[in-house]
Amino acid sequence: MEIKTGAAQMDLAAIHQFLQNDSYWAKGIDFDIVKASLENSFCIGVFLDNKQVAFARVITDYHTFGWVADVFVLPDYRGRGISKSMMGFLTDQPWVGKLRRFMLSTRDAHELYRGYGFRSPGNAASIMEVHRPDVYLKRTSEEASHVSG
Repeated sequence: MEIKTGAAQMDLAAIHQFLQNDSYWAKGIDFDIVKASLENSFCIGVFLDNKQVAFARVITDYHTFGWVADVFVLPDYRGRGISKSMMGFLTDQPWVGKLRRFMLSTRDAHELYRGYGFRSPGNAASIMEVHRPDVYLKRTSEEASHVSG
């Protein structure tokens, strides 16, 4: 197992395929959006035999705030401790320990992230959001209607 960092080290096509087709949070996402998101994030990938099998990125200024996003392990590689290796490597980055706030959102991996210090917000009432869960699917539908119209 090899852990690599940096957008240039990632298999962009494989990441896009997973996010677009298999993730619950980014269905229908456009390739160019994935590419730009990687270019503007700290990226980490796990590779086995030169194949990318896991990915995560942190949207960060490297000094005060970080948001962990797009974390996945391909289904055939789950249950092998890969996510733990990736999260351990990530949280061991010196700049991560200096962040005032380090956040993420998860539907089903709370126990994994608790092992790395993540907790429910102490004052959740102060956190606000604009949430557009179908924004990529909507874009795809609108683009299709422009082409056929």
